[in-house]
Amino acid sequence: MSVPLILALETSCDETAVAILRGPGELLVSEISSQIKEHRRFGGVVPEVASRNHLAKIEPLILRALERSGCSPAELDCVAATRGPGLLTSLLVGHSAAKGLAIALGRPFIGVNHLEGHLLSPFFGTIDGPCRSLNLIVSGGHTLLVEIDDLGSYRLLGRTVDDAAGEAFDKVAKLLGLPYPGGPEIDRLSKLGDPSRFDLPRSMSGSGNSNFSFSGLKTAVRYLLPKLEGDFLADLCASFQEAVVDVLVRKTIRAAAVSGVKLVTVSGGVSCNSRLRFKMAKATDDAGFELKLAEPWLSTDNAAMIAYAAAERLTRGYRSNFSEDADPNLSLVN
Repeated sequence: MSVPLILALETSCDETAVAILRGPGELLVSEISSQIKEHRRFGGVVPEVASRNHLAKIEPLILRALERSGCSPAELDCVAATRGPGLLTSLLVGHSAAKGLAIALGRPFIGVNHLEGHLLSPFFGTIDGPCRSLNLIVSGGHTLLVEIDDLGSYRLLGRTVDDAAGEAFDKVAKLLGLPYPGGPEIDRLSKLGDPSRFDLPRSMSGSGNSNFSFSGLKTAVRYLLPKLEGDFLADLCASFQEAVVDVLVRKTIRAAAVSGVKLVTVSGGVSCNSRLRFKMAKATDDAGFELKLAEPWLSTDNAAMIAYAAAERLTRGYRSNFSEDADPNLSLVN
């Protein structure tokens, strides 16, 4: 096969996304239709609302992506979609649409693990592709440390035992009366605050393993709030953010040292956080590790990372069976 042309769909949660990729790095188009405004009034994602919006947007978005790329459906070599994990009713929209399109065109179909999309996103467009490294996936629904040997060869080193980091950001933002999604709002306000004003817990930072816990930090903020008076919002945001970032960085550096890797990668929506990017860059440099951060536009849910993961698998001869179902609990590591 010559350099493959891949159309990918991503509908794991509340973003309807379509991308068309040529080979592993030539992105022709990436379309994302956000539902933030629809879910903001609820303070979080409502599955039924998300799936209805996916149904309304998926076909027009595919047609727009094809038009913008200048490609016809007949030119596609493969169709891919997120298979899981995620919200089942959302996953079914993109997964079913992609399978139907692949069958109609007589092309291969590849169901991609959403977490593998995040895992591989720091390698997007690189010449050599995925290589041995330690990856921190940090998003609204997941906080994982994964050791990568090669494509498809992953070892889970640690995960959150309760709230994911992004979930903690959103919940604390809600306590503070900030709009959804909370992560960007806390990051913005933290730039105006003093991160040392409030001494908040760094849960499990000395546990000796690679697991995370952020529920206690969220509870500490809840109990602290009634005691506060005056102008404290920016300082509390900065102190909370510093506590989350400290744990993420410490655990990642320790896991990388134990694994013996030379490269650390960071991906997922929370990897856009400016403080995390700054402190991870400093910590990896101090420890002698190379660092690859996913580009911000590849960090939140998008179809470009799904297309990239599919391209890497397609070149290695992988194909999905058309009988394969969407799986909301799909595991990254078997």
